[in-house]
Amino acid sequence: MSPLPLLILGDGRFPSGGHAHSGGAEAAVAAGRVHDAASLEAFCLGRLATSGLVAASLAAAAAAGYDPLALDDAADARTPSPALRQAARKLGRQLMRAVRAVWPGPELEHLAAARPAGAHQPVVLGLAARSAGLTPRGAAQAAAYDSVCAPVTAVVRLLGLDPFAATTVTARLGGAMESVAAEAAGHAARLPADGVDALPAASAPLLDITAEQHAAWPVRLFAS
Repeated sequence: MSPLPLLILGDGRFPSGGHAHSGGAEAAVAAGRVHDAASLEAFCLGRLATSGLVAASLAAAAAAGYDPLALDDAADARTPSPALRQAARKLGRQLMRAVRAVWPGPELEHLAAARPAGAHQPVVLGLAARSAGLTPRGAAQAAAYDSVCAPVTAVVRLLGLDPFAATTVTARLGGAMESVAAEAAGHAARLPADGVDALPAASAPLLDITAEQHAAWPVRLFAS
């Protein structure tokens, strides 16, 4: 497996629309829960272990060839916040536009036709990884990396955090991202026998609550 598709998917310059989303960091900064590199690392670790694990498992399952429509329904069931469901579909729609241009394939076309308003971003990411020749583990790595990089990049803008300190946070979480990717690939491997019940449903209630509050702000820097 060539690592180049994984690098392309993880590149912040890939036109996936992720730069407009903070992964909950904007609300966390406003509440004072994220205020420096240490608190950012703690926030990212919590996000990675909950919504990040769910996203990585969905991406791995899609990359393994499991029915993307069933996975999209499973993603809905695991996303109780309407604001986060809307954000996930918006990101999925933008990512779909990019990957259909870069790695076109019939599975992407089928999902785009079935979900014209956008499928959940991790499901699209998994199909993109599959079209690009990545393994389920590679898809999970891409999703885990995305779950960390969104808040890290946002906090640089929100707090004026030193970019070197922010990059250090990402690097320090490398082991945790690998662990989540391995666990996610394991969940995905059980889908043929257990169906979508094999996927984790780790919850992050505070992220859900603050996402709804953030969506109602009259002025905000990020879409989510």
